[in-house]
Amino acid sequence: MNPAKSVFVLLLVMLSLLGRTGYASAQATAITVSSQLPIALEVFVPCAAGGAGEVVSLSGTLHGVFHLTFDANGAVHAKFQDQPQRLSGIGQSTGAAYQGTGVTQDLLNTNPSTFVNNFRIIGQGPNNNFLVHEIFHLTRNANGETTTIVDFLSVECR
Repeated sequence: MNPAKSVFVLLLVMLSLLGRTGYASAQATAITVSSQLPIALEVFVPCAAGGAGEVVSLSGTLHGVFHLTFDANGAVHAKFQDQPQRLSGIGQSTGAAYQGTGVTQDLLNTNPSTFVNNFRIIGQGPNNNFLVHEIFHLTRNANGETTTIVDFLSVECR
């Protein structure tokens, strides 16, 4: 598991536990952390190479900002934002250059939470751009069970 995902999973567990224990404070408390993590990934871009597709090896930095607030009523609010920086790579079959751009944002509250992901791999030439847009909400019911409702997912080549 990559470091950013490990931190995210740990924080989700923490938020879940805090929500169940009824953490309360006389005043709001906030924490903000900013980090730079190296990132390397391979992504299949189906529209590359004239529609044949190719694997693109990307590397760069992932800038992450995490903000956590515990309000006076005991609710937990968190905001994560990840943005690739200087993320670039080469198509393994064509040698074409690609750039990774976009931003991923998570708005987590004790209940509900929202996740928005915009990730783009922009390639040289026509029809080599791979665009992902995703939004979903995470909601916990009265029994404490978590359900995920996917509101929107779009994956397209341009």
